[in-house]
Amino acid sequence: MGAGADPFETHIGPLCFKIEDDRSICTGFEPKRHHLNGGGALHGGALMGFADFSLFAIAHHELRGVHAVTVTCNSEFISAGDLNGLVEARGEVLRDTRSLVFVRGLITQASRPLLAFSGTLKKINPRPRT
Repeated sequence: MGAGADPFETHIGPLCFKIEDDRSICTGFEPKRHHLNGGGALHGGALMGFADFSLFAIAHHELRGVHAVTVTCNSEFISAGDLNGLVEARGEVLRDTRSLVFVRGLITQASRPLLAFSGTLKKINPRPRT
């Protein structure tokens, strides 16, 4: 799995993604103690940050050559995660327009659903470097 170059994602990760043989995207991270909440389960914020990362990874092909920002990121908690096993996300692009990409996915751990997510990404022109 490859890793991104976003400083926040590096800090909360490492978060990785791979392109499957069928061109679908799988994202993942190995949970560590710093991903837990006070109750010993994976922190909701860690899962939501991973969901946002996954939106962009799933839309990797549609975002080729452009930058994008998150317009919406919706999440529904389904089950608690823990330190026992890789956390993965898979999803699909529902629609790709000239300026927006609509994505949905599911985060799992050992095939157990943890979080359903969806979001909209806005394509933007890259900022000039100074």
